[in-house]
Amino acid sequence: MDRRLFLTYVGSGTAALVAASSGLGALTGNAMTANHLMNGQPKGQGKRLTAPFKPVDRTWENELVLPKGYKYNIIASYGDVINSKGEKFGDAADLTVYFPIDSLKGGNNSEEGLIWVNHEFPEPGNYMKMLGINEATFKKEDLSNYPELLKMEKEAVGGSVIRVKKEKGEWKLVKDDTYNRRVDGTTPIELTGPAKGSKYVNGATTVYGSLGNCSGGRTLWNTALSCEENTEYGDDYGWPDFNDHHYGWVVEVDPFNPNRPVRKHTALGRFAHENAAMGLTKDGRVVVYMGDDKGDACFYKFISEKKFNPTNREANFDILESGTLYAANLGKQKWVALDRNTNSTLQAQFADQADVLTNARAAALAVGGTKLDRPEDVEIHPHDGTVFLALTNNTGHGNFHGQIIRFAPANGDHASEAFTFEVFIAGGQQSGITCPDNLHFDSKGNLWVVEDFGATETNQYAAYKNCGVFMIPTDGKSYGVPHQFASGPKGCEVTGPWLTPDERTLFLDVQHPDTWNPYPGQSFGRSCLVAVQGGSFGK
Repeated sequence: MDRRLFLTYVGSGTAALVAASSGLGALTGNAMTANHLMNGQPKGQGKRLTAPFKPVDRTWENELVLPKGYKYNIIASYGDVINSKGEKFGDAADLTVYFPIDSLKGGNNSEEGLIWVNHEFPEPGNYMKMLGINEATFKKEDLSNYPELLKMEKEAVGGSVIRVKKEKGEWKLVKDDTYNRRVDGTTPIELTGPAKGSKYVNGATTVYGSLGNCSGGRTLWNTALSCEENTEYGDDYGWPDFNDHHYGWVVEVDPFNPNRPVRKHTALGRFAHENAAMGLTKDGRVVVYMGDDKGDACFYKFISEKKFNPTNREANFDILESGTLYAANLGKQKWVALDRNTNSTLQAQFADQADVLTNARAAALAVGGTKLDRPEDVEIHPHDGTVFLALTNNTGHGNFHGQIIRFAPANGDHASEAFTFEVFIAGGQQSGITCPDNLHFDSKGNLWVVEDFGATETNQYAAYKNCGVFMIPTDGKSYGVPHQFASGPKGCEVTGPWLTPDERTLFLDVQHPDTWNPYPGQSFGRSCLVAVQGGSFGK
């Protein structure tokens, strides 16, 4: 094993890596060879990738920096009015999911569609500037005295459905379109599954609002899955009548039908959901992989009870209401079911299945789920079905730069309880990336990765400067070699990478920039959805 490859496994400042889980056994002997054959070709073989762009360098520049020949345009930014009701594009844009306008007819229109955008959190400091409130003397206990501020905070979160269209070479928001709408901190949302109506959610069958919407995914029946990551925002900002157990779920939204109720699926468990990556088992059931974005938290999958119906969209709308949730034990290389009916440990510690799912993090640890270093985004490889999981970091372990793990389900079946795994790439100086967060695959199987860190001139991230966007091949002689495609403005995360079907446009979000703002003269940054064009990204 050469030095670069060895350091890919060992990482930089990554003493914890995955060794604590005994997973390093998967990196030796025949097991390592088997993992390298996950896609049928030995790693390092085949044609070296020729990137369709000249990589950019790390920079402190306060701009979205792209390779020569590429450009971006802003589609929507915080506060933009999106429909005739006066609803506004929310703040802290994160996930983007593009739905071709002809999706329901099996089409792949790459120049007109609907986009679901998550809005992760409010930024009250900016709103206070807009309202003339003195932030230095403000106390959240006094929020009731500022109804306009509370209104702005609740309207800033959740997600947006917007219609977009490419016109004269630029992507535009189709204003006042009937599809355009908001899900925010006040929207009535139905609960489904075992915890619905239980005492753990105070008997609720409908809750109000969605918070902490980080990443998510797209279902096989063309709806958006929006993941509630942090459940404490309401408490942190002093929102009245906030109920923590009403948040931390996976939310399903049908962008094509504003009359269909928005739903939170309790069968998928409650924790700090980062995203939801959907696939199929060999017998046709739906699998959803999910990370819990917290240090020393677990990796999960859900397998539906019902099978997916590819010819009847309506038949799939209850498919996420029943099934089995699992947590990954990397030491045993096994998925452990969080099923109280079959697990004596869960029977001893939890009153019923609703209790297990509402407190899924505690249940996962109780049955031996492996503590990982902030499991964030997870995606399924389009060619071989292996599963890529971003572990962003865990500073408490001295793991400042994170890594990406690649899982192979036994027999190539997502229903299998067994798996093997390897470290695909570790963050740090050897790889050149740090703190991997959102992931996205192109059609060639290249992995697109964005970062989540806060660099200053003097901290451990100083050498990495602004957060970037990278393309990393998953096969061939450039296997695991990052190519930097973009650098974000100061203070921001670049989030939500998503390609159009023709892979000529890459949608990205610029989240919480320090001062970068499409509106001249404003002293604070605005989160934006942008479209990047200039060449083919994958095909």
